[in-house]
Amino acid sequence: MTYDAIVLAGGAARRLGGADKPGLLVGGRPLLDRVLDACADARTTVVVGGRRPTARPVRWARESPPGGGPLAALDAGLRHLHGHPGPAPGSDARAGAVDTRAARVLVLSADLPFLDRDTVRALLDAPGGDGAVLRDPDGRDQPLVAAYRAEPLRREIALLAAEHGALAGLPLRAITAELQLTRVTAAAPLASFDCDTWDDLAAARARIREHGTVLEQWITAAKTELGIDLAVDTKTLLDLARDAAHGVARPAAPLTTFLVGYAAARAEATGADPAEAVAEACRKASGLALRWAAEAEAAGPAEPTGSG
Repeated sequence: MTYDAIVLAGGAARRLGGADKPGLLVGGRPLLDRVLDACADARTTVVVGGRRPTARPVRWARESPPGGGPLAALDAGLRHLHGHPGPAPGSDARAGAVDTRAARVLVLSADLPFLDRDTVRALLDAPGGDGAVLRDPDGRDQPLVAAYRAEPLRREIALLAAEHGALAGLPLRAITAELQLTRVTAAAPLASFDCDTWDDLAAARARIREHGTVLEQWITAAKTELGIDLAVDTKTLLDLARDAAHGVARPAAPLTTFLVGYAAARAEATGADPAEAVAEACRKASGLALRWAAEAEAAGPAEPTGSG
């Protein structure tokens, strides 16, 4: 399903003492970049907040007035989709203009360190109504982790603007109360975890290093940092590192995995499938390491030499 994404990144972060919350690091990556990774396949992404370097290209918008709250920020994001402000709420679009915007708009806050692509897809695929909102493990709706149908969302914003004269200071529930939303429970219970306080940030940094997920988190971060998108067969690579360490010497493990990556890149340059190239290089290198181990076992311990 084609969709646009709006990420709200302009809050005051009062409970963080006014810190630059979107730029805070979790797992070595800014919170904003982690959220942008979860919606990487959006047709257009607008970030509402101060400009900054990001891991992928986005469009930028600012709410009016600055600090006007999430509803004003959402309005700014909607009006800047596809790089143009578009009509203000309550005004008529130009006659004959073609609206190329997507039918659904994913709306996210910029402080969700554990939001993943599966959760985004579940929100987009939820059937019926005016969209879908994530329900957290405590049963609370999270309107800033939601996928809305664009037409009713724009309609309700326009009605609110006409009623109140401005959107600044209005709560998001003024919109969500008027929409028919499907509630979605994420398969990943931490998908809705947000970083509002320093304690939240510390908890996120601790959780990302938990034994069951640390390798997955690290590989994702490393791929993003290196600008590559490749399915990583962790077990195969770890098995190769083990074989090289045991069959040759411990320093051979990282050196061998580096060489495998280099060989796979050369194979890909000739048209090979990247995943298949990695698997083939691992098979060859692992076989070599096992042959080294077999030779060492057959030879037995080296005889000491000396005079006399």
